[in-house]
Amino acid sequence: MALNDDELERYARHIVLAEVGGPGQNKLKNAKVLVIGAGGLGAPLLQYLAAAGVGTIGICDEDIVSLSNLQRQIIHTMEFIGKAKTASAAHFIESLNPNVTVVQHDTRVDTKNVMALVSAYDVVADASDNFSTRFLVSDACYFAKRPLITAAVGQFDGQISTFKPYLKKPGGEPYPTYRCFIGDLPESGMFPACEVAGILGALPGILGSMQAMEVIKELLDIGESLAGRILMYDALFSRFFETGLSWNKDNPLNGLSPTINSINSKNY
Repeated sequence: MALNDDELERYARHIVLAEVGGPGQNKLKNAKVLVIGAGGLGAPLLQYLAAAGVGTIGICDEDIVSLSNLQRQIIHTMEFIGKAKTASAAHFIESLNPNVTVVQHDTRVDTKNVMALVSAYDVVADASDNFSTRFLVSDACYFAKRPLITAAVGQFDGQISTFKPYLKKPGGEPYPTYRCFIGDLPESGMFPACEVAGILGALPGILGSMQAMEVIKELLDIGESLAGRILMYDALFSRFFETGLSWNKDNPLNGLSPTINSINSKNY
């Protein structure tokens, strides 16, 4: 579908880029992206995906907006306190870019719905705040063969990577999984949530914006993917670190002897 006059003006700064142009902007217009979580990471991620003209954005979150969210979850406003985060995010996106279709999934991701959710989209961005969801979503993306861009933040640091373990590197070795990075699912309470540990509000804005950039790169197939690499950010010392991530042949998902062959509750 051709871009209309409004879209040509709106996306003019994209269209003049040789790596995007009209064909690339049409790719974004026809793309479907699922965002898991409309909180600290999800807020800037959703803002930039909508501003970029991603045609369909799914938002999966069962939470409601609270006053304490507004310190970092900048897509939400006072008028939506007590209301669903998906509705708040959809309202913001509509006011920013009415060309975007928003699909609200007012639910928690679980073993019963995750495959249907991720399979309906081209790319998945995990902006959740707990390991159980991250493991579940990453495994589902592997089975659905969907690129996953995932990020996490602590008090003053964060990390981001892309996972495409259903693909192989030029040498024939599979790309690593999220399980290659983390290992086993950490026990509940091992890493305190932000309401206990605290978090500097601007930090998830940085990582969430980076997630949006990596999603757009995957949709347009430009630049170098973060697959097989972890990028870490130390906010207090203003430093980035990058390290390679290797495929673990013993990992239970795409290792030599996989033990996880489908999504079921015992693994999450």
